[in-house]
Amino acid sequence: MNANALIAVMVILPIASALFLNLLHKKDRTIKILAIITAIVIPIIPLLTPYGSHFFGGYVPLAQNATLAQGLPSLITGTQLFQFHPGVMYVFTSAQQLMVFVLGLITFFAIFTFLNETKRPSGVYAFLMFMGTASVSAILLSDDIFNIFVFFEIAALAQVGIIVASGIKNNYETALKYILLGNIAGPLLLLGIVILLGVTGNVNVTDMIFTFKQGYVDPNSPVILMALALIAFGWLYASGLPPFHTIKSAVYSKALPHGAALLQAFSVFTLVAIGIIILRLFSYNPFTNIAIIGISVIAMILGITMAIVQTDYKRILGYLAVGELGYIGIGLGLGTAFGITAGLFQAVNEAIITSFLFIGFGTVLYKTRTSNTRKLGGMMYVNPKVALLVLLAGLAMAGVPPLNAFQSKLMLIQAAIQSGLPELGIIMILLSIVTFMTFMKAFYTIYMRPKPKELEILDNKIPRSTVISLVALLIICIILGLFPQIATNSLQTLAAGLV
Repeated sequence: MNANALIAVMVILPIASALFLNLLHKKDRTIKILAIITAIVIPIIPLLTPYGSHFFGGYVPLAQNATLAQGLPSLITGTQLFQFHPGVMYVFTSAQQLMVFVLGLITFFAIFTFLNETKRPSGVYAFLMFMGTASVSAILLSDDIFNIFVFFEIAALAQVGIIVASGIKNNYETALKYILLGNIAGPLLLLGIVILLGVTGNVNVTDMIFTFKQGYVDPNSPVILMALALIAFGWLYASGLPPFHTIKSAVYSKALPHGAALLQAFSVFTLVAIGIIILRLFSYNPFTNIAIIGISVIAMILGITMAIVQTDYKRILGYLAVGELGYIGIGLGLGTAFGITAGLFQAVNEAIITSFLFIGFGTVLYKTRTSNTRKLGGMMYVNPKVALLVLLAGLAMAGVPPLNAFQSKLMLIQAAIQSGLPELGIIMILLSIVTFMTFMKAFYTIYMRPKPKELEILDNKIPRSTVISLVALLIICIILGLFPQIATNSLQTLAAGLV
């Protein structure tokens, strides 16, 4: 096998496994074995794959034409330039390696806890989780914006399926709302792609940038700006930024804890992948960066303020997770190499921490079958070790040292100051404090206040796999907090290239 073909395997393997699992019914042992093997292999593949590009259909982008790279006169005619090329290119660098690896790890922990918390594991549910992982991996790797749209739609359907399969009260209503909004966001995203195709003659992002740089297309024309607005609308929907923060939080609350952990990872990495595409295509216009920062600040404020008034801890976590997306957006919006590196590092950290929190708080649901904070209390005495792990996860989200989000948030504050926007740094500090207070209020209510008399705690023991997952996530948070260069060194090249 060609070494670069391994890039495609990152997408093909989870899809193939998902399709096979979907065919298995009432074969619990087979489902468990196949699912866990796939979940183990998925994060290993990016570690074994060499950096490079994989071309489907043998198509090499115009900007990589050898004559252009050598500075010789171009052999490309105007007709060839604006001729549609159906080939698809996947790009794999150290940044993609880190993000696909982290996504694979979270998939592993989600599958690991799902298989052991469920007596009769569903092949359909595993199918949905792997299809979502494959789709988001493709979005991270693809340099073809139409290919991104295809997997954008598949990822949305997989998320809806995960909600429907949860069996939680009112989950069908939430799933219906989310897919109806997707029926608006998806076509608008596609329309933006069609406009770019009509203007540049291609859907390959590298080719479109080439046409801009060579002066064949004005990147500041009204038509291009219309395409930006349409693509940005789809981006907001997929990531859960305003005005979609409410439905995204509801999506998390109607999924099972391990499903919510994976759904949040999907949101984080989709935000990053499409956000990078927006920066690559539209950073010529200074309004792009201003808009990203503005939306991000609104997301942070709305996420935290909405979390304060919730009485369901899954909605609290959902809104806090949406608020944390704003930090990523600020890093991208600053547009500097240091700022983008900080934003990407925050994305990696948030995906890990929110998975940590959703799985950790999921133990409360496992023991009590309720997520209503008004009915909870005294859980510290039920399992103090798990309570401590959940507390540490909350401290990580708030940016308390020496945990990982402290490093990325500190970098974001420094980047804002270096960019001449100290006000953004102050906002991030204040909102981190409010995040800490909101989490501690929920933690006290669930774990530390006296147990209500009417609360029934089930005898079922928390699975060892869940505790192992929590400990592993904590170790990752500590390692990235003490040695942030493990992540930032992988992200700096991509950030510098965007600048």
